Amino acid sequence: MEATRYVTPFREGGSLPGLVEADDLGMYVLKFRGAGQGVKALVAEVVVGELARRLDFRVPEIVLADLDPELARAEPDQEVQELLRASGGRNLGIDYLPGSFDYNPVVREPGTDLATRLLWLDALVLNVDRSWRNPNTLLWHRQVWLIDHGAALYFHHRWGAGWTPAASYRWDASDHLMLPFAGPLGEVDREMSARVTPGLVREVLALVPDEWLAADENFSSAAEVRDAYAAFFAARLAGSREWVDALEAARAARV
Repeated sequence: MEATRYVTPFREGGSLPGLVEADDLGMYVLKFRGAGQGVKALVAEVVVGELARRLDFRVPEIVLADLDPELARAEPDQEVQELLRASGGRNLGIDYLPGSFDYNPVVREPGTDLATRLLWLDALVLNVDRSWRNPNTLLWHRQVWLIDHGAALYFHHRWGAGWTPAASYRWDASDHLMLPFAGPLGEVDREMSARVTPGLVREVLALVPDEWLAADENFSSAAEVRDAYAAFFAARLAGSREWVDALEAARAARV
């Protein structure tokens, strides 16, 4: 898919995503490889978004979008011009949901099952960006949709040669959007952990372009980077009892 027209920026996010029209006549929220977070944020968007989709959450379609930096010529905003020029090549597009708006669980409760499963998922992938201040969840056609997963998998910003998964990771559930509505996590942990198989993880990782992974100077190939992500998921799931207990403690503290 190729982006053919830059429509407008979304200034709510720190990475300055933009609404673009593509050659398939669709409208997409484009996340730029030239933004400050770099391609690792795009990797997290693909991995977490597509994993969530396979776990039956609603996620807008994720596409790869080629951008010609010459589009910058038509933009009067210098900040946008610089971003477009820095983002030539393959970027990430999220299907635009017209008429959607930020989801507020106080106005429309999510239900215990959705809240519990989403709390578990975000803990699994270390998503630090689904809070009351920044829900990164939309209501569209009366359904809850998940967006903006670029802040997840935060460990990949600090890994290096010889990296191995940590025994535990810092992840604070106290401000999570769904914590007040979640139920006991034991059964959800057993169900979801069984579904996140090594094969499913590899399937999702295969959707990330090699060029994004090969840009990581800490590894010698895209395959090595995929192996590192797969190792994280294996270790995180193997140690789920510890972080699920922490989630239960956070739930108890809310009562």
